[in-house]
Amino acid sequence: MGRRGTNSGARGLRPTAVAAVGLIALATLTAGCKAETAGATGPTSLPVGASPSSTEGGGRESPTATAPATPPAAPSRTPGTRTPGARPSPEPSTLMSVGDRSERVRELQARLRQTGHFDRSPTGYYGTATLASVQSFQGKRGLPRTGRTDTVTWERLLAMTREPTPEELDPPAPEPAAAKPDARCMTGRVLCISKNSRTLAWMIDGRVVSSMDVRFGSQYTPTREGTFSVYWKSRHHVSTLYDTPMPYAMFFSGGQAVHYSPDFAARGYNGASHGCVNVRDEGKIASLFAQVRDGDKVVVHR
Repeated sequence: MGRRGTNSGARGLRPTAVAAVGLIALATLTAGCKAETAGATGPTSLPVGASPSSTEGGGRESPTATAPATPPAAPSRTPGTRTPGARPSPEPSTLMSVGDRSERVRELQARLRQTGHFDRSPTGYYGTATLASVQSFQGKRGLPRTGRTDTVTWERLLAMTREPTPEELDPPAPEPAAAKPDARCMTGRVLCISKNSRTLAWMIDGRVVSSMDVRFGSQYTPTREGTFSVYWKSRHHVSTLYDTPMPYAMFFSGGQAVHYSPDFAARGYNGASHGCVNVRDEGKIASLFAQVRDGDKVVVHR
């Protein structure tokens, strides 16, 4: 009697009670789906290809979206190595060197003199003195001491100096101090030449008309000393023995003459003649040549 009452009680549930039980079961299942979706580790995780940052029907991005990948850093280059494919820098080209003679060399010497590396008047000839001056300038600036004026040396010198004035390019030669004339020079028209002072004085009756510096022959080809006279003048003379020009030549003893020397003008007393009396000021020797006559006295003394 009691068992029947229990069964009949179950069967006798009202429809509203059955509906309530169904709703509770459905709510439990639904809550379970949401929990698994949020954890997503089991068989009930999100489908393949679904984004964890958005819902099925939404279009809103999650604030934890994946950042774009960082671009790879450029490869480093070891100092002193050349980038593959890069062309090497060209070597500086030589503009002036020993043996050159030009107005550009004269400008080089004037600019070197402005920087204190050239201690004489510009000559326009690139000799040993200019070579040493260029080496000194290059050494002070950390450049290779080649002694040649290349493009790098020239550009550095231009940047440090100004354009030379005409007086700097061709300064007037100072009048050499005339030595006390030899007694043989005090009368008549005389080319009075002193080996001690290395000067030539053009004198008329004891009065000095003009003077100029000169150089003489070496110890192997010395200039003869004594009293002579001019026996031949040759304006455009060329030595038949040495095949060298002897402009404004005034011969006084055999093949020895007073004449202009471009080498003396360029190298100064670093060189010597083959016995002649060299004059380095072309303007002065040209004026002297016009005044001296055949037969005028020549005195070479110490």
